[in-house]
Amino acid sequence: MIRSVVVPENNKLSFNIPDNYIGKRVEVIAFMIDEGNEAAQITKKAVSFNAIELDTRGYKFNRDEANER
Repeated sequence: MIRSVVVPENNKLSFNIPDNYIGKRVEVIAFMIDEGNEAAQITKKAVSFNAIELDTRGYKFNRDEANER
């Protein structure tokens, strides 16, 4: 695996690959380093357990009833 961080000076970029990569499938990904962190922060969602309200006053859990088959 090869990982390089570069600062391009124009919109064209070339690089050399090792001889053992020739004839193999190679994946090349280009993104701004800050771009990946921003995307991760944007996709975070706050967890909310307010979707349902149950009144559990007076409820007693019965383990035997829960495990009946």
